[in-house]
Amino acid sequence: MSTPSTSLPGGTWTLGDLTVTRFGYGAMQLAGPWVVGPPADHEGALAVLRAAVDLGITHIDTSDAYGPRITNELIREALHPYPGTLHIVTKVGANRDAQGGWPTARRPEDLRKQVHENLQALEVEVLDLVNLRMGDAEGPQPGSLAEAFETLVELQQDGLIRHLGVSNVTAEQIAEAQNIAPIVCVQNMYNLAHRYDDELIDRLAAGNVAYVPFFPLGGFTPLQSSALSAVATRLGATPMSVALAWLLQRSPNILLIPGTSTVAHLRENVAGAGLSLSPEDVAELDDISS
Repeated sequence: MSTPSTSLPGGTWTLGDLTVTRFGYGAMQLAGPWVVGPPADHEGALAVLRAAVDLGITHIDTSDAYGPRITNELIREALHPYPGTLHIVTKVGANRDAQGGWPTARRPEDLRKQVHENLQALEVEVLDLVNLRMGDAEGPQPGSLAEAFETLVELQQDGLIRHLGVSNVTAEQIAEAQNIAPIVCVQNMYNLAHRYDDELIDRLAAGNVAYVPFFPLGGFTPLQSSALSAVATRLGATPMSVALAWLLQRSPNILLIPGTSTVAHLRENVAGAGLSLSPEDVAELDDISS
């Protein structure tokens, strides 16, 4: 691999004792259609992962449920032995069924099995960061996460996990987790059009906890897409670039994990996220969610 770049947009953030680039890479799209099975272009998938590291990205987001197992095996094939600066974040709490669904799997025995499967597939002795996925495909759902989170804390105490986070959660569940053990990140649905976590993001930033939006570019209605496109046209940029740049400028604790299956699109995302938005641009974009 070539010498990594040091000019990624957004700079870095510290997750516990791990320093990561705020611009990361989400590996979900490397699996086949509907995140099931192998990629259509195996060598292309490996090339994307290697390009991410070459560009200086030190934060890769994955899960052994992607494929299942496919993305973790691709990460291992492409990047193992891993550079010392690279940190891989994974997620547990759901499995895959024969229909491509995402049934919950949060019993203690399920979580222990998933952690060990991630360790094996990635070929590491300890996982840098494990997010507990709560809720369902509709979003966060009320309910206690204590038993599941305490299981991950036990695995952390066993030396198998460095840091913990939570995903697809309510503010109450975040508070519950923090009463059990420290968390370093929250991973929830958030973008220009879905800003339900605005207050939460600011509160987490004050507590030095990262916020990682998933599906950061999806969910726009035609009207909202038109508003975004208008700003992009004025700036001579793509709507995706504007949306990524807005997220980086929204708060210093926001970490991006946009996914792609091509090197060209990866490079486009990195360049686009570096777009500088004026206060007027931001004000216009903020109106999208109102």
